[in-house]
Amino acid sequence: MSGFTLSDLERIVEERSKASPDESWTAKLVVAGQPKAAKKLGEEAIEAVMAAVTNDRDNLTYEAADLLYHLMVVLKIAGIPLQNVMGELERRTAQSGLQEKASR
Repeated sequence: MSGFTLSDLERIVEERSKASPDESWTAKLVVAGQPKAAKKLGEEAIEAVMAAVTNDRDNLTYEAADLLYHLMVVLKIAGIPLQNVMGELERRTAQSGLQEKASR
Protein backbone atom coordinates (compact mmCIF):
# COMPACT_ATOMS: atom_id res chain seq x y z
CA MET A 1 0.00 0.00 0.00
CA SER A 2 1.22 3.48 -0.84
CA GLY A 3 2.20 5.96 1.83
CA PHE A 4 1.24 8.84 -0.49
CA THR A 5 -1.39 11.12 1.07
CA LEU A 6 -3.62 13.98 0.04
CA SER A 7 -1.36 16.19 2.13
CA ASP A 8 1.52 15.10 -0.12
CA LEU A 9 -0.57 16.02 -3.15
CA GLU A 10 -1.45 19.39 -1.63
CA ARG A 11 2.26 20.11 -1.11
CA ILE A 12 3.10 19.10 -4.70
CA VAL A 13 0.30 21.28 -6.08
CA GLU A 14 1.64 24.19 -4.02
CA GLU A 15 5.18 23.67 -5.32
CA ARG A 16 4.19 23.21 -8.93
CA SER A 17 1.83 26.20 -8.87
CA LYS A 18 4.94 28.39 -8.50
CA ALA A 19 6.59 27.01 -11.65
CA SER A 20 6.40 28.53 -15.10
CA PRO A 21 3.11 27.80 -16.86
CA ASP A 22 5.23 26.65 -19.81
CA GLU A 23 6.69 23.90 -17.62
CA SER A 24 3.82 22.86 -15.36
CA TRP A 25 0.19 21.92 -15.96
CA THR A 26 -0.55 22.92 -12.38
CA ALA A 27 0.93 26.38 -12.90
CA LYS A 28 -0.96 26.72 -16.17
CA LEU A 29 -4.26 25.94 -14.42
CA VAL A 30 -3.50 28.34 -11.55
CA VAL A 31 -2.63 31.17 -13.96
CA ALA A 32 -5.78 30.49 -16.01
CA GLY A 33 -7.83 30.94 -12.85
CA GLN A 34 -10.72 29.29 -11.11
CA PRO A 35 -13.09 29.09 -14.12
CA LYS A 36 -10.62 26.92 -16.08
CA ALA A 37 -9.62 24.81 -13.06
CA ALA A 38 -13.23 24.28 -11.99
CA LYS A 39 -14.20 23.29 -15.54
CA LYS A 40 -11.43 20.66 -15.54
CA LEU A 41 -12.64 19.43 -12.13
CA GLY A 42 -16.15 19.04 -13.55
CA GLU A 43 -14.87 17.18 -16.60
CA GLU A 44 -12.94 14.76 -14.41
CA ALA A 45 -15.98 14.23 -12.16
CA ILE A 46 -18.10 13.31 -15.17
CA GLU A 47 -15.42 10.91 -16.42
CA ALA A 48 -15.22 9.28 -12.97
CA VAL A 49 -19.00 8.87 -12.89
CA MET A 50 -19.00 7.31 -16.35
CA ALA A 51 -16.30 4.84 -15.31
CA ALA A 52 -18.24 3.99 -12.14
CA VAL A 53 -21.54 3.30 -13.88
CA THR A 54 -19.84 1.11 -16.47
CA ASN A 55 -17.97 -0.80 -13.75
CA ASP A 56 -14.63 0.09 -15.38
CA ARG A 57 -12.46 -0.29 -12.28
CA ASP A 58 -9.16 0.56 -13.96
CA ASN A 59 -10.53 3.72 -15.55
CA LEU A 60 -12.33 4.69 -12.35
CA THR A 61 -9.01 4.49 -10.51
CA TYR A 62 -7.37 6.69 -13.16
CA GLU A 63 -10.23 9.22 -13.21
CA ALA A 64 -10.44 9.32 -9.40
CA ALA A 65 -6.77 10.33 -9.33
CA ASP A 66 -7.47 13.07 -11.89
CA LEU A 67 -10.48 14.20 -9.86
CA LEU A 68 -8.52 14.45 -6.61
CA TYR A 69 -5.68 16.30 -8.33
CA HIS A 70 -8.00 18.85 -9.94
CA LEU A 71 -9.89 19.29 -6.65
CA MET A 72 -6.60 20.12 -4.96
CA VAL A 73 -5.87 22.72 -7.65
CA VAL A 74 -9.32 24.29 -7.22
CA LEU A 75 -8.83 24.40 -3.45
CA LYS A 76 -5.37 25.94 -3.94
CA ILE A 77 -6.77 28.71 -6.15
CA ALA A 78 -9.57 29.35 -3.64
CA GLY A 79 -7.06 29.53 -0.79
CA ILE A 80 -8.76 26.69 1.08
CA PRO A 81 -6.29 24.39 2.84
CA LEU A 82 -6.91 20.65 2.76
CA GLN A 83 -7.02 20.77 6.57
CA ASN A 84 -10.24 22.82 6.36
CA VAL A 85 -11.87 20.11 4.24
CA MET A 86 -10.60 17.38 6.54
CA GLY A 87 -11.97 19.29 9.54
CA GLU A 88 -15.37 19.47 7.89
CA LEU A 89 -15.28 15.74 7.17
CA GLU A 90 -14.32 15.07 10.77
CA ARG A 91 -17.20 17.24 12.00
CA ARG A 92 -19.66 15.41 9.75
CA THR A 93 -18.52 11.94 10.74
CA ALA A 94 -19.17 12.71 14.40
CA GLN A 95 -22.82 11.89 13.61
CA SER A 96 -24.65 9.74 11.10
CA GLY A 97 -25.16 11.05 7.58
CA LEU A 98 -28.90 11.09 8.11
CA GLN A 99 -28.55 13.21 11.25
CA GLU A 100 -26.13 15.56 9.50
CA LYS A 101 -28.51 16.10 6.56
CA ALA A 102 -31.47 16.67 8.90
CA SER A 103 -29.54 19.40 10.70
CA ARG A 104 -29.14 21.50 7.55
